[in-house]
Amino acid sequence: MTRPLRARPILLLALIAASLACFTGAAPRVLEEGKPSGDRRLAPLKTLNDYFPFNPCPTPDQWAGRAARLKRQLEVATGLWPMPTATPAGAVIHGRIDRDGYTVEKVYFESFPGHFVCGNLYRPTGREGKLPGVLCPHGHWANGRFYDAGGNQIKQDIANGAERFDPSGRYPLQARCATLARLGCIVFHYDMVGYADSLQLEHRTGVRESMNTSENWGYFSPQAEARLQTIMGLQTYNSIRALDWLTSLPEVDPQRIGVTGASGGGTQTFILSAIDPRVAVSFPAVMVSTAMQGGCTCENSCYLRVGTGNVEIAALFAPKPLGMTAADDWTKDMPTRGWPELREHYRMLGAEEHVTLAALIQFPHNYNYQSRSAMYQWLNRHLHLGHPEPVVEQDFEPIPPAELTVWDAEHPKPAGGDDYERSLVRWITEDSVRQMAALAPRDAASLDRYREVVGGAVDVMIGRGLPPTGSVEATDRRDEQRDGYRLSAFLLRHRAEGETVPAVMLAPGQGRGAAVVWIDRHGKQSIFDEEGNPRPAVKKLLSSGCTVLGIDLLGQGEQSADGQPWAKQRLNASGQDAWAAYAGYTFGYNHSLFSQRVHDILSAVAYLTQAEGISRIHLAGLNGAGPWAAAAVAQAGEAIDRAAIDTAGFRFAQLTAIDDPDFLPGGVKYCDLPGIVALAAPHDLWLAGEKASELELVSAAYRSAGRPEGMTIFGGTTDQAESAAIDWLLK
Repeated sequence: MTRPLRARPILLLALIAASLACFTGAAPRVLEEGKPSGDRRLAPLKTLNDYFPFNPCPTPDQWAGRAARLKRQLEVATGLWPMPTATPAGAVIHGRIDRDGYTVEKVYFESFPGHFVCGNLYRPTGREGKLPGVLCPHGHWANGRFYDAGGNQIKQDIANGAERFDPSGRYPLQARCATLARLGCIVFHYDMVGYADSLQLEHRTGVRESMNTSENWGYFSPQAEARLQTIMGLQTYNSIRALDWLTSLPEVDPQRIGVTGASGGGTQTFILSAIDPRVAVSFPAVMVSTAMQGGCTCENSCYLRVGTGNVEIAALFAPKPLGMTAADDWTKDMPTRGWPELREHYRMLGAEEHVTLAALIQFPHNYNYQSRSAMYQWLNRHLHLGHPEPVVEQDFEPIPPAELTVWDAEHPKPAGGDDYERSLVRWITEDSVRQMAALAPRDAASLDRYREVVGGAVDVMIGRGLPPTGSVEATDRRDEQRDGYRLSAFLLRHRAEGETVPAVMLAPGQGRGAAVVWIDRHGKQSIFDEEGNPRPAVKKLLSSGCTVLGIDLLGQGEQSADGQPWAKQRLNASGQDAWAAYAGYTFGYNHSLFSQRVHDILSAVAYLTQAEGISRIHLAGLNGAGPWAAAAVAQAGEAIDRAAIDTAGFRFAQLTAIDDPDFLPGGVKYCDLPGIVALAAPHDLWLAGEKASELELVSAAYRSAGRPEGMTIFGGTTDQAESAAIDWLLK
C-alpha cells in the first residue's frame, strides 16, 4: 500500500534527526543503538571440534611462502623458535632381550638436563650395513608402551577382522615395532610425558593454583604460557631429541628415517615431520582430519592451529611420502573432506604418488592389523626395505611390561613431582633468557638476526601484517562540517577477514598531508571532551593541518556491549575444569584480544595509505594503548612514519591471568615489550613511561640501524606526556 504523500516529509525529518543524533554526545556513534557491527570476531570462539578445511595453494611458489610461514608458526607455538640449547643426552642402553629375528633393549636419555625420555630399541638380527630408522610415538593407549588390550577385546578384534593373532592384537604397539624390526628397521618406541616409564611429570594436570606464582611456576600457568612452555612443546622436543639420538647410532642410515604413530602419537608424527627435515617417510594414523584436531593438552598449544589445521600441517611434509589411515572416529569424513585437497596439493607439487589414505572406517579408533598393514607397505616402499608386497605381519612373542621397563635396581627411577617440574621449567626459562640476551643487536648483521628471530616470533603472535592495498574500505559513512574541520563517521571493513572497526575522522580545512591514528584504551571517544568537541591535543593537531583518525578497537566503545573496555578476554573454558581451562584450547585456535586490537590498528593504517590527500601516517598510542601501538609499528613496516607511544611501564610479565585483556601468549619470551619496541628501529619513535636504563635493547637496535637519534625517550611526568607527544609528532 502506498503511503499518503503528506506523510513523507515527516518520515524524512525523522530519518534526518536519527542521522544527526549519531553526532551528539561525547563521541559520535557509527552504528545505530543496538545494531551489531557484523564483526566476525564477536561470534563464538573457534574450538578444536570445529571444521578446519585445507585450501591448497595454486602454485609451488605460493606454497613455498606459505609453508615457510606455517613452519615458523609451529616452532613458535611449541616453544622451539629458536630451538633450545642441546645438552648431552647421556643415553643408557641396557637389558638386551633376544627374540626371533630381532632384539629389544631398554633406553633412557636426557632431552633436557635431568629430564628423561624412555623407550625400547628394536634391532633386526642378521643384517649388515646402514639400516633405516623408525621412531614410534605411542599415543594415548593405557600405559602407553606397556599397553595390553586384554583378552575380551582381542577376541572381538579377531572376530571382526581387526586383528589376526592374539599376541599381536593384544599388544599392537609391540607388534608394530617387532614387525618393523623384522623388516630390517631399527625402531625406537618411546614414551609420551606421563606414560609408562616417563613419570617425572603427570600427563594432563592442567591449571593448578600452586603453580601460578611469579617465580618457580609450573606448566599450564600464565607465566608458562607467556613463555610458550607447554607439554605439547616438551613432547615435540623429546621427539626431536629422540631423532637426534636414533640418527647418532652408527648402524642407522640418517637418509632413511620414518615416523609413525596413531592418535596422539599421530599428532606427534605429523608435527615432528613438519618441523624436522630429517624425516624421510611419515605415517600418522587416525589423526589427520578436518574435524577434531586433538583433544589432549599434549596435542594443543597457543598459536598451533590459528588459521590452519591438521591437514595443512600434514601437507608441510610434501612432497615427501605421507601415508595416513582413517577410522570410524573424527577422521571418518577424511575421504571427502581433507583427502581430496591433500591429493590435489601433492599433485600440484608433482608428487601425487607420494601420498595415500587407507580409509578403514569400518573400524573404530585404532592402530589395528589392517592399519598396520597399510603402514608396512608404505614404509617398505619408501624406505626401500626391498620386501615383496603385500608385507604380512607375523605373530610374535610379546614382552611383559615388567621386562620392558627401563628402571631397575641398577638404573633407578629419577625424581619427579612438583619440585622437579619447577626445576625443569626454570632450566628452560634460563636457557631462553640466555638465548634472547645473545640476540641483542650489536651491528647491522646482528640486527637482521634479531629481526629474523624476535620479529619472526612477533609476526606469529600478532598473526598479521599490514592488510593489502584496497582490502580495507570505509562504509556506512556520514559527514558533517563543523567549525574549522569536517567530521566523518564510518565503519572500516576488512571484508576478507570479516572484521569491522567503528571510526571517526576529523579533517582540517587545510590539510598538510599528515594523518594521526589516535589509539587510546577508551577508543575513539577519547578524541572528544564531554561536550563532544575535540580535546585540546586533538585541536592542536587539527590546527596544524593534521587529520586525526580515532577507532574503537575490539572490546571498546561500539565494539563493547556496554561501551566500556572489556575487563577480560573470552576463553573457551569456564575455568571450572583445571584440564579444560588450558590456554591452548583458546589461543591455539583464536587470536588473543591483544593481537586482534593490533589488527584493528593495522586496518586503520591500511585504510589511510589509500586515502586521498594523505601522504604521511603517524601513530599515537597513549593512555594505556602503548603496547598495542608498539606491536602495530613492528608489523606495519614502512607504512608508519612516526610513532608516539606511552607504554606506562607495561610488561607482559606483570600479568597473572590468561583472561587478562592484554595477555599475549609468548609475550614475555621474546624480551617482553622492549623486545617488540626494538623492532621499530630505525623509524622515528617517541617513548614515554619508560626508564632509559630499561631500554638498552631498544637503544642497541637503533644504534645498530645507524639511527640512534631516531628514538626519543620522554622523561617528564605522566600528565605532561600527551602534550609532549603531540609536540614531537608535529616537529
